[in-house]
Amino acid sequence: MTPLPELTAALCILLILLVPFAAIGLAMINTGLGRSRSASHMMLSCLLVFALAAIVYFAIGFAWQGYAGRPVHTFQIGGKPWNWIAAEPFFWRGLKLDASPAALSALFGLMSVGLAAVIPLGSGGGRWRLVSSCASTALLAGFTYPLFAHWVWGGGWLAQLGVNYGLGQGLIDAGGALPIQAVGGITALAITWLLGPRSGKYTHDRVPLALPGHNAVFVLMGCFFAWLGWIGLGGAGAILYLGAEPGRCVLVAANLTLSATAAILTAATVTNLRYGKPDASVSANGWVGGLVAGSAGCAVLPPAAAMFVGIIAGGLVAFSVEWLELYLTIDDPGGSISVHLLSAIWGAFAVGLFGATPPGQWVAQVAGVATLLGFIFPLTYGLNYLLDRYYPMRVRPDGERQGMDLFELGAGAYPDFMRHNDD
Repeated sequence: MTPLPELTAALCILLILLVPFAAIGLAMINTGLGRSRSASHMMLSCLLVFALAAIVYFAIGFAWQGYAGRPVHTFQIGGKPWNWIAAEPFFWRGLKLDASPAALSALFGLMSVGLAAVIPLGSGGGRWRLVSSCASTALLAGFTYPLFAHWVWGGGWLAQLGVNYGLGQGLIDAGGALPIQAVGGITALAITWLLGPRSGKYTHDRVPLALPGHNAVFVLMGCFFAWLGWIGLGGAGAILYLGAEPGRCVLVAANLTLSATAAILTAATVTNLRYGKPDASVSANGWVGGLVAGSAGCAVLPPAAAMFVGIIAGGLVAFSVEWLELYLTIDDPGGSISVHLLSAIWGAFAVGLFGATPPGQWVAQVAGVATLLGFIFPLTYGLNYLLDRYYPMRVRPDGERQGMDLFELGAGAYPDFMRHNDD
């Protein structure tokens, strides 16, 4: 495969190396929104699942994802070939690590799969066992993430909708709103349902009670790290999967910034109007929701449209966190489902609505979302359900009361100045 021009390859590598900042940001947000007695456990979990996801992706994940133009398995429908999974060797054998798009895509996947793995930890905070979260990560990194990423980025059948059916350019997603954020959010939803709510979250009448996070400074600082990482995601994705020239990264950075800033202002305004004061945690989640929603179209939307996408995302996050708790009894401490799943779905739709794309593009975007909800979610839930049956995911009640730090790690995050009271 032909290497990229030196300037383009160097810029792409630099952008890929920014991606772990997004994982750092989410780790800080997940930790800050959780309880102090589980802070060390959350940070260590984020680091371990990122590491394990990278190893599993290196071993088998990239073999299923691949890159457009490389060996694949296909099937015929209506006389047309449909690409369903890559046929790469395991452990990157035969992949020349140079400036070729395939090698850079493998490096990009090594970083982004870890980010996807960190997302569900926010939903399982305070009750998800460390070993179980690592086992679930192996399923995500080894199968569900690379499978869907192949369909979107590896020349798979969702990317072929334009060629085979004339649906625009096929599914467009430069920054990974669906392959990274929504797959992580889908996993978060499955984990939340399997674990159940935290002890003390609901009364006997199923009325949700507030269990506030312990460190708003962590949460807000994490937003800045996430912003930096998302620029890396969007820029590298645009170069690798849309064939964008290096100069397009200016549009990517501008669109992601506008989407995030519009979203946090909207979330702060909504909470101020509803509660009399802006809520720091909801506003921070609005910021990340804006980044997520802006990811899919960051390289194709005009800046004004990106700002509008962020406004809707900020409002969506501000309302959906409460709706999920109140009406569906979903206890999501980190807001991962609202921030990463719902915002990603909205962002994918927005490409078809506001992007300067060929006719039928919105149908391709809807097809991608329908595949995510109709196939990837049942697959993810089923795999984690079997895992839970074999090795229960939830910590024992006494462990949850004691705190994950002491119960699973043997030491607290704040031993010198923090006392933990019962609920």
